[in-house]
Amino acid sequence: MTGDGARRTFDARRERYGRAYEELEPGDLYRHWPGKTVTEADDHLFCLLTTATSPLHVDAFYAERELAGGRNIVVGTLIYALLVGMSLTDVTGQAVAALGVEDLRHVAPLAHGDTLYGETKILAKRQSRSRKNMGIVTAETRGLNQNGDLVCSFRRAFMLKVGSHPDSQD
Repeated sequence: MTGDGARRTFDARRERYGRAYEELEPGDLYRHWPGKTVTEADDHLFCLLTTATSPLHVDAFYAERELAGGRNIVVGTLIYALLVGMSLTDVTGQAVAALGVEDLRHVAPLAHGDTLYGETKILAKRQSRSRKNMGIVTAETRGLNQNGDLVCSFRRAFMLKVGSHPDSQD
């Protein structure tokens, strides 16, 4: 026991935020929770911050008359950013570098008031050829709406320290 009465001490950065290289295995699927209901305010603020002020996203009068369903759609870069953020606590929180994204696809629209859920599947992992103490993990992240319909998907690679797991031999 430690002096503060605790039986064990956990370091959130090492043990509860993301996974160590040794913990990630090809085929693993992480369903991220909670989801995020994307409000009109969320989308408008993101659009204004990034100057992505298309009427598709910020003009309800336009959407009512011009878009199927009559509702504004959430800007794709916000959907992508939310999915990356959702995956941090489960998968990439211990990454030391993001190495790239490929095949980013927006498959279906997400409208204001819809809820986005994310899941990440580990596709591959390997030791870095140039940095022996690092490993490279490739994963696919998918975004689904509240009905389970695919909204967005992308593959990405990220780098993690090898031997960072508490049970690893350094």
